[in-house]
Amino acid sequence: MSDPNNPNISQRSTPQWALYQRELFWGPNEGKHTPFNTHPDKLRETAKERLSQTGWHYASCNAGLSWTHYANRQAFYRHQIVPRTLVDTTQRDTATTIFGHRVAAPIGFAPIGINRIYHPTGELSPAKVAGELNLLYCLSSAGSYSIEDVARANGKDSPRFYQLYWSPDDEVTLSMLKRAADNGYTACVLTTDTWQLGWRHDDAAHGNYAFYHDHGAGDLGLQDPAFLQRLKEAKLDPKDPKDKFKVGADWIDKHIWHGHSFSWDRIPSLMGNWKRLSGGKPFCIKGIQNVADAKKAVGMGVDGIVVSNHAGRQVDGAIASLDALEKIVDAVGDKIYIMYDSGIRGGADVFKALALGAKFVFIGRLWVYALGSGGEEGVRHEVKSLLADFDILMNVAGYPSVKGINRDAIDSMPKGAYFPSTTEMA
Repeated sequence: MSDPNNPNISQRSTPQWALYQRELFWGPNEGKHTPFNTHPDKLRETAKERLSQTGWHYASCNAGLSWTHYANRQAFYRHQIVPRTLVDTTQRDTATTIFGHRVAAPIGFAPIGINRIYHPTGELSPAKVAGELNLLYCLSSAGSYSIEDVARANGKDSPRFYQLYWSPDDEVTLSMLKRAADNGYTACVLTTDTWQLGWRHDDAAHGNYAFYHDHGAGDLGLQDPAFLQRLKEAKLDPKDPKDKFKVGADWIDKHIWHGHSFSWDRIPSLMGNWKRLSGGKPFCIKGIQNVADAKKAVGMGVDGIVVSNHAGRQVDGAIASLDALEKIVDAVGDKIYIMYDSGIRGGADVFKALALGAKFVFIGRLWVYALGSGGEEGVRHEVKSLLADFDILMNVAGYPSVKGINRDAIDSMPKGAYFPSTTEMA
């Protein structure tokens, strides 16, 4: 709807995101122009032009030969939306709830680390935009800015999750969890597919590991009291430039991507500690691709799972996350809150993931490329464009509510052998 006074505006609980299209159409009359084209392929090109080589490689690289990344994108193509016609969408609304929090859309910011390599404002920009738009933001424990600063940027009452990379040092783990709980993070999301980084050719070729170089440990680590105590014991001074690289290595090697592994038997203890520190807030597991693992999470009382293969950045040659979603929803969809991550590039992708049974989706590369291409303004433009895309899709396809998006809304082709038509796939 381009009518700026259309009846849907007053009959929904969220802004009518679709009007952003009208704003962009009218903008040239007032000398206003968009910061970049939001088509994912063109956004990717813009990010490649504007980011440093190290920033670009870290944002774009995938595990191995990128087969899992390709699989993620190809999986969306075999599911096709079935439009409905002559449906009253006057009361259309994109709002939903996640763990009791009403948010403006079933779309959140996925946790992505070291954002300073993309833009000086780092995590502060996406956190601020998420708060403005009433969308969920998830902070990575590999972040550049501190847990506290990101919470302030996000806003006092904004829903936000803390993604945990599980340190083998219990004191550091508990310290991070306490800081998150004390600063209003409303859920803990444990990532279980990244005990260490997958093999990524471009990063390896250029020695591209920000924590070993100028980025160092980042404020998230440098403001952690338990980690600072460990530095003191190691006789490393975080304020001494000569120790900077060693401090960064100490943080990342011992507490984030450390190469240790954990098993299911330790989940109850970690979950119990988070519940105790946070006053019972939800505990979720990210990285589920296997039905047996999803059932295990349900059996242990985990509150939610994120069906994710880390956007194809960890295991090369793996199944598409969307294919995993179908099976997991069939097995446990009525027993646990299921979120989805990996390969979302537009409103139609959001729609398809919801139709297959996800209650919520996360976007990653879209907002990272936008941050690298235009800072806070770029993130705002990209996310408002995605919201407009999704809102317009609901209107023109005849689906007035998120709850009405189910498997009847898509026609799915048989799973087969699909090969990418290009290696330059956003």
